Amino acid sequence: MTVTATSVDESDQLPPQNAPASRRARLARLVPAAVAALSGVLLYISFPPRTLWWLALPAFAVFGWVLRGRSWKAGLGLGYLFGLGFLLPLLVWTGVEVGSGPWLALTAIEAIFVALAGAGIAAVSRLPGWPVWAAAVWVASEAARARVPFEGFPWGKVAFGQADGIFLSLAAVGGTPVLGFAVVLGGFGLYEVVRLAIEGRRTHAVRRGAAAAALLSVAVPVIGAVAARPLVSDKAEDGTATVAVVQGNVPQAGLEFNAQRRAVLDYHAKETERLAAEVKAGKVAQPDFVLWPENSSDIDPFANADARAVIDQAARAIGVPISVGGVVERDGKLFNEQILWDPVKGPIDTYDKRQIQPFGEYLPLRSLIGAINSDWTSMVRQDFSRGSDPGVFTMDGAKVGLVTCYEAAFDWAVRSEVTDGAQMISVPSNNATFDRSEMTYQQLAMSRVRAVEHSRTVTVPVTSGVSAIIMPDGKITQKTGMFVADSLVQKVPLRSSETPATKLGILPEISLVLVAAGGLGWAIGAGVRGRRARDV
Repeated sequence: MTVTATSVDESDQLPPQNAPASRRARLARLVPAAVAALSGVLLYISFPPRTLWWLALPAFAVFGWVLRGRSWKAGLGLGYLFGLGFLLPLLVWTGVEVGSGPWLALTAIEAIFVALAGAGIAAVSRLPGWPVWAAAVWVASEAARARVPFEGFPWGKVAFGQADGIFLSLAAVGGTPVLGFAVVLGGFGLYEVVRLAIEGRRTHAVRRGAAAAALLSVAVPVIGAVAARPLVSDKAEDGTATVAVVQGNVPQAGLEFNAQRRAVLDYHAKETERLAAEVKAGKVAQPDFVLWPENSSDIDPFANADARAVIDQAARAIGVPISVGGVVERDGKLFNEQILWDPVKGPIDTYDKRQIQPFGEYLPLRSLIGAINSDWTSMVRQDFSRGSDPGVFTMDGAKVGLVTCYEAAFDWAVRSEVTDGAQMISVPSNNATFDRSEMTYQQLAMSRVRAVEHSRTVTVPVTSGVSAIIMPDGKITQKTGMFVADSLVQKVPLRSSETPATKLGILPEISLVLVAAGGLGWAIGAGVRGRRARDV
């Protein structure tokens, strides 16, 4: 037998010498992705209930470092990771009672808007003064997210994390778009300052124009916030009102409490009667009116004599008007309604919630969802209908604007009450479904921003807490605990002057969207010209 030896190349047996370098290169490509996600987490940490508002600046500084100079495609992916890092923990409360499916689906959809912002920011990052264009692109993405799909979901606007921050006064200048723009601009400007400082140390040369633009990106938001402080005031312009906020509590947390809606009504009536006894004993000042939360009477008092009798008794006991949160059926339609209840005349005015919550108060695509899984439609058995008019109740001479719960996240819903004459604002809410999650504190921060934006006292009556009284300067003067029965009574200022934000309305947001469009157009045009030059 003849055996033929086969020659084997030693290089086939040994690992290539460049394998470690290749592995390092692959790991290096993962660094921007990890940093993008972590910078999103950093932005989340800046939000309530924490008071670390300033972390938003390094969050956007790091995000700017990740995106600057990259292609729009890379920006799209990195932006999505930033969005997931931010929104996954921020919105975890949406799955408290219904499971992780809706939470993950909502986050996945909302992060698309952040991905688009990332693509746009990457595109404009090569332009002179890029932090300005980039911050405008971010505001444009928030504007889109506040409108689509299903009429939008503005939760997580950068402005809503700044209730304790130095930039808060800018809300009075141009609302949440201007406040958010200032924070994002400051973050991107911070990165640009650091980048130019490192570049200057390395090359011993600093481009004066670029350095000046970077410094202005950081300085202008701070200077603007200081200059806007005179717009923030808690002085009474139309006298004062002594307001009572009642938190009756619920029998138990979660969706099941609606099955015990009579108990919820009884709890609020009982707490109001307890307050009346304290007033009679001279322990508490007599309020001019009382504010109950959303869903404080899920039993329709117009159709149920027992519920009407309970509310009548509470109103007579306290002797002043009460704003009652009810679920009312009218002409076969359901409404989430605030009812102005006079102690003598009974119900005399109503406000129907206009911005109703998808998948909470109505079910979009009901037929499609039912075809996939008929059990899913049980989340909302009957859709609520929308109101059409602003709600401003005249309560003992004071004009109180009603903004029901979810509506507080929408700029237009709050502004419409002020332009309709509201001298103060009430945000009746029902957060019991979300247990002790951060949702309550995130929503409370929104109300603080709204107080400064429109220079109005804001009260927040909540079924299970946290209820609060907020001055026009955004400071909380009283608040309750969670899942306790309690009431707050305080003399608050009534105001009628309008801030620039109230007067300008949507114009600042439109202006910033146009700035973003201009920057994107410039960047696209520069890219096309660059490719043509290379092809010549």
